[in-house]
Amino acid sequence: MLRIAADAIGMIVLAPLGALLVAIVLLDAFETMVLPRRVTRRFRPARLFYRTVWTPWSALARRTNDVARRETLLGFFGPLSIILLFVSWAAALVFGFGLIHWAIGSHLTVDGHRANFGTDVYMSGTTFFTLGLGDVAPHGFAARAITVIEAGTGFGFLALVIGYLPVLYQAFSRREVSISLLDARAGSPPTAGELLRRYGGHGGMAALDGLLLEWERQAADLLESHLSYPILAYFRSQHDRQSWLAALTAILDTSALLLAGADAGSGNELRPPKLAFALVRHALIDLSQIFDREPLPPSAPRLDANDTARLNEVLRATGCPPIEGESQRRLAVLRESYEPYANAL
Repeated sequence: MLRIAADAIGMIVLAPLGALLVAIVLLDAFETMVLPRRVTRRFRPARLFYRTVWTPWSALARRTNDVARRETLLGFFGPLSIILLFVSWAAALVFGFGLIHWAIGSHLTVDGHRANFGTDVYMSGTTFFTLGLGDVAPHGFAARAITVIEAGTGFGFLALVIGYLPVLYQAFSRREVSISLLDARAGSPPTAGELLRRYGGHGGMAALDGLLLEWERQAADLLESHLSYPILAYFRSQHDRQSWLAALTAILDTSALLLAGADAGSGNELRPPKLAFALVRHALIDLSQIFDREPLPPSAPRLDANDTARLNEVLRATGCPPIEGESQRRLAVLRESYEPYANAL
């Protein structure tokens, strides 16, 4: 009688628990790898995984004094975290299906010993990874049905993982091409002053407008790819002193300088800086929301009096109005609208 009662409790409690675990992991994998939109739900296994892993990893990197070693350590995180995320998903699915097998009574045929929970998990693992060793076999309709469902789930999960990686690295490659092209135009790391200096001279401002329009498209592509696959934000650039965040900030700084120095009644000549500023700022705000980063103003001024003087020399050389008086106040307002988000990221 007690044995029957225990089996009934297992069916009522453990089987739904195992099924719930499987459903949560599959939904999380679908939202992470397939769904091309932002997921606003607070609890997600992938989100919990990255918060748990990133905190000690970044703390360890901050303790590393050697810059090259720190960059190497941070560079490993993105690709390695994907592997660890896949492993954690697979382990949770194997455990969930093993729990279901155990809850229905471990209806397995085993050579030499009685089936137990360890046998159920082993059976689940061999089924999920479609090994088909044959040393443990299900018997009974329920056990066979669960085995067939898990085999199909495992096959689909592995196919999804294999198809996910090329899409991720294609998006990463597109991002890095844009950043590398900006290096020749804005320096390394990219700065607004260097970008304006290199575009000084006859016809330079028209070419700069073209660059800003191009970065409007690049920012849109980066926003779409990083909203769909937030893990891309953890992928470090291949070259030193380059990053997607520094590139976006340099474009915003440049657009802000041009907008602040222009007359309030200017017309179409300000269209490229306006469009680039609006879209790149939108990208920064959305990405900061994805990572739950509250706006954080810089602890130290990014533009002091000496920097402003040097920037004004560059602006005069390129034929742009210097930043002083009213334009300086407009620049401060523009910077306050994006610097806290960039700093938080």
